[in-house]
Amino acid sequence: MRRVVVLALLALALPMAAWADGISLTNQFGSISIGLGGISSIGSQLNSFNGVNASKGSSLGSLSFTTGALISGTIAGGGTFSATGSTFVVTGRGAWAKGYQGFSKGKVTLFSGSFVGPINWVLTSAPGVKNLSYQLSGVVRGMLYNGVTVDGTTTQNIFTVDPQLNNGIAHILNGKGQLAVPEPGTLGLLGTGLVGIAGMFRRKLVRS
Repeated sequence: MRRVVVLALLALALPMAAWADGISLTNQFGSISIGLGGISSIGSQLNSFNGVNASKGSSLGSLSFTTGALISGTIAGGGTFSATGSTFVVTGRGAWAKGYQGFSKGKVTLFSGSFVGPINWVLTSAPGVKNLSYQLSGVVRGMLYNGVTVDGTTTQNIFTVDPQLNNGIAHILNGKGQLAVPEPGTLGLLGTGLVGIAGMFRRKLVRS
């Protein structure tokens, strides 16, 4: 009887663990170039990844992204960019990153993917002011350092001034992302299978 209870509890715990875990990351600074053809980031520093924080004055690596073309709204007032042709890449560097890909030297690709679906571009400051702020957000999908495909989200807070925006120049104040643990459905199926095994085991005990 005890084995049946243990198997059933394990079956329920597996899918819950899949949702509980995840990888958080933050980035700061860097610039973007922006136009009707899309947005491209330059030099945003990876500030934290999966519980590891960069020391003051340094970074763990870099975060870069590109979007597709503007498909609705305006650059100045806010709108939506396409995910077609987009990228989203997180790169680690330094001794701490070696743990993600053995003893590889140099840079390590921690996540490589792209946006999925529309990318929101929202004006968060009052319209018409000189100092402008925007928020770029969207869903991303790609491959982790271990070869597993995951989904996630990102939000990038961006600032600029009116003359710079007219020239397609803006700057990343800070950003954050969350990469979910993959395949919760697969773990759920595994849990269901364990429940079935537990039931079979119990029937054998009753018959004996």
